[in-house]
Amino acid sequence: MKIRDYIDKIKPQFSKGGRFQKLESTFEAFETFAFTPNTVTGGKVGAPYRGSHIRDAVDLKRTIITVVIALLPALLFGMWNIGHQTAAAYHLDWSFGYQFWFGLLRMLPIIVVSYVVGLSIEFLFAEIRHEQVSEGFIGTGIIIAMIVPVTVPLWQLALAVAFAVVIGKEVFGGSGYNFLNPALVARAFLFFSYPAHMSGDSVWIAAPFHFVGDAVSGATPLGVLSAGSDMAAFNPQFSALDMFVGTIPGSIGETSVIAILLGAAILLFTGVASWRIMLSVVLGGGLMGLLFNAIGANAYMQLPFYYHFLMGGFMFGCVFMATDPVTAAQTNKGKWIYGFLIGAFAVLLRVLNPAYPEGMMLAILLMNCFAPLIDHCVVASNRNRRKKRWAAAERRVAL
Repeated sequence: MKIRDYIDKIKPQFSKGGRFQKLESTFEAFETFAFTPNTVTGGKVGAPYRGSHIRDAVDLKRTIITVVIALLPALLFGMWNIGHQTAAAYHLDWSFGYQFWFGLLRMLPIIVVSYVVGLSIEFLFAEIRHEQVSEGFIGTGIIIAMIVPVTVPLWQLALAVAFAVVIGKEVFGGSGYNFLNPALVARAFLFFSYPAHMSGDSVWIAAPFHFVGDAVSGATPLGVLSAGSDMAAFNPQFSALDMFVGTIPGSIGETSVIAILLGAAILLFTGVASWRIMLSVVLGGGLMGLLFNAIGANAYMQLPFYYHFLMGGFMFGCVFMATDPVTAAQTNKGKWIYGFLIGAFAVLLRVLNPAYPEGMMLAILLMNCFAPLIDHCVVASNRNRRKKRWAAAERRVAL
């Protein structure tokens, strides 16, 4: 291939001793993004051979690309829904194509800012440390853009991305060493630093380009319930079908459960995400919802338990963020515990703490902190069980 030949030709310039050796990490990042790395593990020094290796085209970058592909249904629907919600709020007769085009134009700057800021910091840290550029932000960058309101100021988004990459990941050593999900760190930064731009009814509808005036109110289902509305006021505004399809106000990529489930199918089919975590999150949220249904002390507790799966970022967090292999539990039993507690805490926070109507973000961040402890307890339990089994076997032999 001509591209491969050209890369091989200029590669010495970016290697040690070359003219651009300081940019070696940057060059390697672009090379391995386009082509499978040709490096293999080294054998024993002085050995007559260096070992045989079987390689395929699937490396970490390809795994991240699979995640991005799984995100596309929710991303594309989110773009259309931006235009749809704007047309409905301002009573505009826009076609399907123009609604999508409007959403694309409003979404594009958010994606660009997320990637430019995040990747710039990633490249900078890689060059300073003389390490390979982390590929993790390929997925993180698009997720950050999808979990914010369409009206988020770009400078605030840039600050949040910088905070997430530097404080949420790089200070711990980079990808693979962070214990918090960087995308959720960015959202938490925005939520607590600029709450007026992350909550309320005026942040979910993008104003038309020619419109000058106050923002139009676009209440979300979680916003209506957290305001203390009863079910009689809630049902006419949001049907279960509307929430399932996603034609409601909300964060850009979180509204359509159908699109998110399509992404989940891709992740499960390719083996990229853990089905144990996804299923246990749903079980934890469902059982907590049923518990509140049994109590029924207020309208929010009387909400059918499955509505929690359709509102806010529950399903998006369940599929794309709770399953993050770096920050989630690693043991099989630990994944069940980890996911179950995320679902249970998400519904608990939603119902009992109206100050944080979107409980999924805090639930995942909380369990990110406890994931190592969960794995430690699971491993310790398995070790103790084996010790007891061995001790019993020794007693039988002694007898």
